[in-house]
Amino acid sequence: MSTTKKLVIFDMDGTLVDSSITIVNAINHVRSKLGLVALEAELILEKVNDPELNPALFFYETEEFTSEHEEWFSGYYTDNHEQELQLYKGIEEFLKELIAKGYKLAIATNAYRGSTLESLTHLNVLEYFSSIACYDDVGRGKPAPDMLEKNLEDLKLVTKDAIFVGDSERDLMAANTMKMDYIMINWGFSDYDDAIHTVDKLKERILEL
Repeated sequence: MSTTKKLVIFDMDGTLVDSSITIVNAINHVRSKLGLVALEAELILEKVNDPELNPALFFYETEEFTSEHEEWFSGYYTDNHEQELQLYKGIEEFLKELIAKGYKLAIATNAYRGSTLESLTHLNVLEYFSSIACYDDVGRGKPAPDMLEKNLEDLKLVTKDAIFVGDSERDLMAANTMKMDYIMINWGFSDYDDAIHTVDKLKERILEL
């Protein structure tokens, strides 16, 4: 391996997996259960990674997520992920190439573990990841660094060994707290002018570190 890095940690939704339709529909499914009107897709995707808001308050008008919210959200995922989820173009080949070059791969996602495992299994990439850290695995979701800490602990590595790849301000903040190298991509839910726009460019950047 030409790099000193041993681990590449990925955000999932908007980075590896195009789950925009499923996230919008699942959130609106929970809202319907709560008697709330549906939100526009563009608004949901704009706000889902906003580090300044309380997502439970914004999406469900309550101070924190409950087990019912998780059950309803995950239930929608279970029933619909096969029709609505897909990997972004070139991602699977890219993951295989990283593994072939000797990297370990991990995921740090604010999704629940149940829906995460279902998604990755359906997309036939679950086996590629040596560590998966989800919202309900740790004390706090991103932008807190808890998930990145779990990835490192799982693989007995330290911060300097890892790169985090994500598509949001939440991801950037988590990496900065850890003082971990971070790469912002721009093919998912976010729109950053100075982010990386293609999988080929991401590969080049990772191999430089």
